[in-house]
Amino acid sequence: MNPAAPRTTQATIKACEQFRADADRLRAAIEQCVVGLGNSLEECLWCLLADGHLLLEGVPGLGKTLLVRTIAHATGLKAGRVQCTPDLMPSDVIGTTVMMEQPSTGHRVRSFRPGPIFCQVLLVDEINRAAPRSQSALLEAMQERSVSMDGKTHPLQRPFVVLATQNPIEQQGTYPLPEAQLDRFLAKIQIPMPDRAALSEILRRTTVDAMPVVKQVIDADGLIALQQLARRVAVAPHICDWAIRLTLSSQASTPFAAPKTARWIRTGVGPRAAQALLSLGKVRALRMGRYALAIEDVKAVAAIALGHRLQLTFEADADRAEVGAVVQHLIETLPLEAP
Repeated sequence: MNPAAPRTTQATIKACEQFRADADRLRAAIEQCVVGLGNSLEECLWCLLADGHLLLEGVPGLGKTLLVRTIAHATGLKAGRVQCTPDLMPSDVIGTTVMMEQPSTGHRVRSFRPGPIFCQVLLVDEINRAAPRSQSALLEAMQERSVSMDGKTHPLQRPFVVLATQNPIEQQGTYPLPEAQLDRFLAKIQIPMPDRAALSEILRRTTVDAMPVVKQVIDADGLIALQQLARRVAVAPHICDWAIRLTLSSQASTPFAAPKTARWIRTGVGPRAAQALLSLGKVRALRMGRYALAIEDVKAVAAIALGHRLQLTFEADADRAEVGAVVQHLIETLPLEAP
């Protein structure tokens, strides 16, 4: 697909149809190897096509790591992996500077040896097992798509996406991600437990038949073109304003605060949340066959865009108000028209 903006209505329609066809082929390739994800797989595609980082959460054995590897194979992107442990050092992620002797002169020079972060799809496995110092090594790469070392900035190859996993049930030996780290993930997706039929298929694939080989269905340039097309989806002013007011409704100090914001929400979301609502919503609009963002798209992506950015209060826990219910409360109490 040509990343240049379509000039005619017919060209726009054709480009959007190609977007859906390419996304369908990508999903089908992933489903050859990964089953039982349900709507979570579609949400993963939204994040990938929106050029955002993704945090996957689920109990062990649900295929989170397999999903990340499959995405890398299906897109043909260079993959890297960081297995997080408490003793992981920042240099184990971004690389280090070493002294090298030049054979021609015999002089010693400082040489940068890149770490696993220099890839296009970085799997950060069990990210909450890394100490805060090592977690922070990802901050610049996730925001700026570059790594700074010894006063030099090394750009990362595009597209660059961090796909991190974490286990929600184990607390011993883990370090909860700080708000600044969570905010850099475009979305957080819960991987569900497979149902009876999906579990039967998993057992067949893993204990009877050989695991299928995932074929590449798109390359880096093609993926970048899809991401650029998604950015050009039209957004009406009133839709943009609704997303802004939804973001501000999580802040008790604003006039748009929801009725229970002060009781349930300790820390609301910021500008990156509004960006996530639009970016993910645009991809969903294209996937649904529309060429402009609708409020229903913003509502559909709100849970994965806002949930991990909200910090709830003890009162919310006492009311048994989980983060999904809090996001739904923000949506339901926000008027469609601005006051």
